[in-house]
Amino acid sequence: MKYILLIGDGMGDTPVPELGHKTPLEVANKPCIDRLCAAAEPLLVRTVPEGYPPGSDVANLSLLGYEPEKYYTGRAPLEAASMGVDIPEGALAFRCNLVTMRSEGDGRFTMLDHSSDHITTPEATELIKAVQAACGTDRLRLYPGVSYRHLLIHQGDAPASLTTVPPHDYLGQDVTAFYEQYLAVDYLAELMQTSAQILAGHPVNQQRAAAGKGTADSLWIWGEGRKPAMNTLQERHGITGSLISAVDLLKGLGVCGGLDVPEVKGATGWLDTNYQGKVDAALDALQTQDFALVHIEAPDEAGHKGSASDKVLAIEDFDSKVVAPIIAEMDRRGEPYRLVVTMDHYTPIARRTHEDWPVPMFLYDSTGVAQPAQVTYTEANIIAAAEQAKLCLESGAAFFTRFITPHTPEDGEKHG
Repeated sequence: MKYILLIGDGMGDTPVPELGHKTPLEVANKPCIDRLCAAAEPLLVRTVPEGYPPGSDVANLSLLGYEPEKYYTGRAPLEAASMGVDIPEGALAFRCNLVTMRSEGDGRFTMLDHSSDHITTPEATELIKAVQAACGTDRLRLYPGVSYRHLLIHQGDAPASLTTVPPHDYLGQDVTAFYEQYLAVDYLAELMQTSAQILAGHPVNQQRAAAGKGTADSLWIWGEGRKPAMNTLQERHGITGSLISAVDLLKGLGVCGGLDVPEVKGATGWLDTNYQGKVDAALDALQTQDFALVHIEAPDEAGHKGSASDKVLAIEDFDSKVVAPIIAEMDRRGEPYRLVVTMDHYTPIARRTHEDWPVPMFLYDSTGVAQPAQVTYTEANIIAAAEQAKLCLESGAAFFTRFITPHTPEDGEKHG
């Protein structure tokens, strides 16, 4: 049996007025996903335990079967693992975004874009290297990542007065109070102020501005944590596998979980990502391994952007460019497989940030399931079907165990 986990990050939503008060999942043309869903087992799974932030770090950790209560130490350490950056004993890793902020002229700042208009990786690398050259110290060191997502290693404990927040939670909002916390720490104030000067005068930003693109005019650190200690999926469940993603956070989860993390050229985390490269990497892995996870970031980014049309397109691409070719090849191979299509969390267009609600998903088994959903894949359909079938699971660990424990259609009693 092969196991395939396909994650459309942040796909879940609430009714959107501009979509006729339907959700993007309800509007999107996704024939392959809907066909599979009708023949699959509906599940409603709590991926974010109560009291935890509803980020992709916590939610995807859950989807891999790890209990956040035991294993979660912060977002940035997972990204460091992906980047091959060691976190020294006693040090903290911070996620460091390149963001677009607007000075209101009275000492106040508004967060305009957490992604600097989806700055490219080569452009961002130039900027981070320039800031590191000018601002790097024994205490602080910057490492370039993918697009707007970078890493800061901080020697020692963070100041007790410092509270960090994800920039994507405050789009279009006043972030002065948070920014002033950085300025209250002498060495962070120096980093923030000096880096802003370097970014403002850098040729990369001048070229982006001339082209009508958003500029990366500030650093924003958040998501701090120390190096995690996780046993591998092979040690936990006896399975080998690969994780395919453009995002360092996800790739770091794969590294910590003992999975192979193939590098896919042209994987961007946005609508222009190399879908075929991701599919090829997953199918190659399944030739010799038990498990493959393919993560698609674009629906989440569209949710943060507040773009319903981009989110619909991201879902349709997920269906036609990821799910459909994987299903076609697995059916051609004739091997039994179990496949899950899910989101990690909701990223509603109206909110432009994450919600911690249980996520609707389906589990398709090529040999058949006991309680097929007999519905298309939408939030409302799966919630209703899962509740009727009593398939509401309270943790990602419970989901993952069910995922890798095959049943047959005759096992109806065991599915309830």
